Amino acid sequence: MSRVRWHELSHAYGSAEEVPGRLARVARGDASAAASALSDLGLWLGELAVFDATAAAVPFLWDLAVTESVADRTGVIQLLRTILEHANPPRPDVQYAAHRAVFDGRRLAERLTGDEDATVRTPARDLLAAMDSHACEVCRPA
Repeated sequence: MSRVRWHELSHAYGSAEEVPGRLARVARGDASAAASALSDLGLWLGELAVFDATAAAVPFLWDLAVTESVADRTGVIQLLRTILEHANPPRPDVQYAAHRAVFDGRRLAERLTGDEDATVRTPARDLLAAMDSHACEVCRPA
């Protein structure tokens, strides 16, 4: 995460410089801290629209989704799906980058559909279904 210039990126409410801290809390926090951090990330990166910080954060979200010690992998997978479902009409390049970052984790999503944790399998299947049915204007081939 240290290679990303978070202070130069933005999310729904401004500078993305706090994103790495929230990602770290999802990774290492107890259930309550992880849920709070994931809620912040959802608001910042995907619920309203997608941003340049969204595209930068997605690879780290994929890492969290496949790490068994993460308290809320289900929430992480659901956030990835939310990102895929949202747009940024004034910035199609940002929207494309965020969606592409989610698609780049397809093999990980496939792996998660066979996870030992049943609460992970269902959202992983839902994410794959969303990937298969994704047809936004920006991502469609010309």
